[in-house]
Amino acid sequence: MSKAILVGAVAYDPKVVTIWEMIKEYFLAAGIPNDFVLFSNYEVQVEALLSGFIDVAWNTNLAYLKVFRRTEGACGVLAMRDTDVGFTSTIVAGTGTGIESLQGLKGKRFAFGSRDSGQAAIIPEYFLKQYGIDSTKDITPVRFDLDVGKHGDTGTSEVEVVNAIARGDVDAGAVGDQYWARALSEGLVDSRKVKAIWTSPGYCHCNFTVPRKADEARLKNWTDVLLRMDYNNPAHRKIMDLEGLKAWIRPQMEGYSVLFEAVDELDFFNR
Repeated sequence: MSKAILVGAVAYDPKVVTIWEMIKEYFLAAGIPNDFVLFSNYEVQVEALLSGFIDVAWNTNLAYLKVFRRTEGACGVLAMRDTDVGFTSTIVAGTGTGIESLQGLKGKRFAFGSRDSGQAAIIPEYFLKQYGIDSTKDITPVRFDLDVGKHGDTGTSEVEVVNAIARGDVDAGAVGDQYWARALSEGLVDSRKVKAIWTSPGYCHCNFTVPRKADEARLKNWTDVLLRMDYNNPAHRKIMDLEGLKAWIRPQMEGYSVLFEAVDELDFFNR
């Protein structure tokens, strides 16, 4: 048997073990030896990818950006989820605050999620700045730096943002659109107390990152098998439901430009 392709993923939830055990079996059934390594945070995973310890990293957008910068753009991307395209951030506010637009945030208490969360901190802060709201001058920032290193994957900080608004501890805050939609559909937020006032333009979230462009060709068979996973197949659907997608798709790299701009504009890595 040829050497197994080793994929890295971050264990942000117990279900990650189940997901990757099932993906391992899926690839083995297709004749491709595949295994996985779980990491506690994305910083360690990025180092493992760059050192050659793993072949592929299932990365957040911020982790991908770190690999891109470390490799001076020489890294590659194999695939992503359909749900990683058109990701957005949502600004929510207390219904009793009188805030109806972004300009109404000036002088208010504003909650951000974990500092390394693209959707609940970095991108929202960037867009606020584009609309003339400086987080260091125009608002009172409150930051829920929970599960740092997992880039917002656990959603814990977004829960705290919404809860703080509902309690009246802050006036408004930022969350990812996927958490906001779930909070509404599952009754995790009282819509009489918290409402959405703004949604960002779309951007891309996770992807399978490889350290070199040449790896895209080397791992073509792996990628092709991944893309053949079919939501209409009950066995495949179990994996896809747990991972939150209906189809694996080819990379759509233009969707990462917003995060690249945000990181530079906010001087994120030098804070």
